[in-house]
This record gives sequence, C-alpha cells and structure tokens, in this order.
Amino acid sequence: MRYSVQIILVVLSFAALAPVGAEERPAGTLSLKRAVAIAVSDNPGLAEMRSRYQALAEVPSQVTSLPDPTVTLGAMNFPTDTFNRAQEPMTQLQLGISQTFPFPGKIALRGDIAELSARAAAHSADEARLQLVRRVKHQWWQLYYVNRAMETVARNQGLLEQLIKVAKTKYETGKGLQQDVLLAQLELSKLIDQEIQLEAVRGHQVIQLNTLMDEPPAAVIRLPEDVDLSTPELLPDEQLMSLADASRPLLQRLDADIDTARARLELARRDYYPDFNVGLVHGERTGSNPAPRGGDRADFLSLMVGVKIPLYAGRKQSRAVSQRNIEVQTRRYALLDERGLVRSAIAQSRTDYVRATRQLVLFKTGVVPQAEQTVESMLAGYQVSEVDFLNLVRSQMTLLDYELQYWKALSEAKQALAELQAIVGQEAIYE
Repeated sequence: MRYSVQIILVVLSFAALAPVGAEERPAGTLSLKRAVAIAVSDNPGLAEMRSRYQALAEVPSQVTSLPDPTVTLGAMNFPTDTFNRAQEPMTQLQLGISQTFPFPGKIALRGDIAELSARAAAHSADEARLQLVRRVKHQWWQLYYVNRAMETVARNQGLLEQLIKVAKTKYETGKGLQQDVLLAQLELSKLIDQEIQLEAVRGHQVIQLNTLMDEPPAAVIRLPEDVDLSTPELLPDEQLMSLADASRPLLQRLDADIDTARARLELARRDYYPDFNVGLVHGERTGSNPAPRGGDRADFLSLMVGVKIPLYAGRKQSRAVSQRNIEVQTRRYALLDERGLVRSAIAQSRTDYVRATRQLVLFKTGVVPQAEQTVESMLAGYQVSEVDFLNLVRSQMTLLDYELQYWKALSEAKQALAELQAIVGQEAIYE
C-alpha cells in the first residue's frame, strides 16, 4: 500500500509539471521589430498594392506585340442565277490575311509607357509599405506609453493607500484630521478613474495594432520590458533631404510619372505619322478559259497596302500633343510640390523630435528626481506633523504627473523618429 501511494504521488507530480494547453500559455512578447515584420507580411492593404504592381508588370509584353493579324474568307462574283463557280471567270473563293504595322517607334514607346507605369506602381507599393511601418511604429509606441502609464498609476495607487493608512493612524491617535483621510481617499478614487480610462485607451491601441497586423482585434499583446530607449542625434536637414530624394518611394514614383508623361508626349507626336496595313489574298477559281487560249483558269493573288492618313490632325493629333505637354508640366509641378512638402515635414518632425528628447532629458535628470525628493521630504515632515497633508498629497500627484510626462515624451520622441524615417524613406538617419 505504501509503494502504491508513492507511485500515485509521483504520477500526480508529473501531471502537474506537464505543459498546459496552448490557450492557457502566456502570449509571447511583441517587439517592435516583430510587429513590423508581421504587418509587412500579412497586411491586406499592402498585399493589394503589391498585386496591383504585379498586374501592371504583365502589360509591357502585351503592348510591345504587333496587333493580331486578320484572316478573311470571301466568296467573290458569284452569279445569282446559278451560283455556279465555273460559270464566270471572275468568280472565286478568297482566303486572305492582313497585318497592321504601327509606324516605327510607336510600339517601343508603348512598351516604355507600360514599364514606367509598372515602375510607378512598384514605388507606390513601397510607399504603402513605408507608411504601414510608420503606423505600426506609432501604434506600438503609443501602446508602450499606455503600459508604462498604467504601471505608474498602479504604483501611485499603492503609495496613496499607504498614505491613507498613515492618515488613519494619525487620526485615530488624535494627531491628524479626518479630512486628510477623506482627501487621500478622493485622490485614490481619481487614480482608479484614471486607470479605467487608461485601460480603455489600451484596448483601443491593441485593436488598432492588431488590425495593422491582420490579427484578431482582441488578440493579446504583451510588449517586452527590455526596449531600446535611446534617442540618437539626427543628420542635418539637407542630408535628410538628399536621402529622401534618393530613397523616398513617393518622390521616385512622381519622377517615374514625369518620365511616363514624356513618353506619352513622344507617342502623341508619332501619331502624326501613319500606320500601315499589309494584306495578301489568294483567290481560287474553277472552270476553263474560252478558246483560243483554253486551259484551266489560274488562281488570283492580290497584295494590298493601306496607309492611315491623319486627315484630322488639327483636331486630334495636335490637341493630343498639347494635352501631353500640359501633363508633363503637371507632373513636374507635382514633384516640386511634394519635395517642398517633404522638406517641410522633415523640419517639423525634427522640431518635434528635438522638443521631445529635451523634455525627456529634463524629466529624467531633473524634474522627476527633484519631485521624488520633495515627496520623501514632505512625507518625513508629515509624519512629525511639520507638513500639511494637503501639500503632501499634492506633491505625490505632481510626481505622478511628471512621471507620466516622462513616458509621454519618450513615446513622442520615438514616434517623431518613426515619422522622420518614413519621410526620408530609410532607417539610417542618424549621425
């Protein structure tokens, strides 16, 4: 019996150590890099842009091919009284083929236009990817801030609960006031309300981040504790603008649009020149030639060449050239306008980044430590009845506010950095 009991205990011990079901396991942490990788891989909007590019990449081969030839069948000059093929010498069955040949250079230009359009679509897909990464980074850092804010509020709730105990003890011993206890309880209720609001905000942030990653809205997200909190120095604005000219997909797409408009302009000019149509027809005859020549009737072979005449060039081709000229200018203006917007966005994001990093340093090295020392000093003074309880609570709430501002400044600095990387079009924007 004793050995049986021991065996049962051993079995139960191993059962307790067995891994639980997957649904009971804690979710893995979602690093910023992993969040970006999931979004880029699974986001349906980005997949749509890539599919659009793949579709346009199939066009150049189509437009650089000659038009399909035309095969014709005909019955020529049949007498309506007998429909006898041998009755009339010009009666024949015809089999023909014709092919249209655009003026030299037109096909190549159509291919260039299609390739440039596909290239522009590729840049659009790259731009969509860039903006998706920016949004993921923004959302991730906002969620990180909310997490840190919730932890800070929870820690301050514990501190306030301790203050309530101290206030109650002093009140019960006749050394404190009941209003001190009530004041502390009121501030604790405010923190609980703030926690409720932060939980709601966190729920919204989780839903938005999951949506970007094409995950279920309610999927659990746990952020890692070890996060890169560095705020590196940025390159000068002129270097960032040079990087944007070379790397930003949006600017490259607009540049490709200019090349496309130029190719269309050249094609419009080529439309002044005619296309050609070449046809070959074989006519089969039956019957015999009359005397004195005699013999079987010979078949006919016909060669035809057609030329498309730009008869209405003043109303069609000339207007088309004018239209394409305007389109080239429009594309140029669009590129210049976007470059100006990019330059402005770089300056604005740098301003936001510098402001946030300066606030971050100020709160980390000055404001928060000083507020902590103030709270400690006031707590010690309150315990010996040298400090008013109201001032003690205010100093604690001020410390909470500064701690929240510290985490907010960090989040805003990282978001401004993500904005700059999206504006420039690449990650390496540091000195």
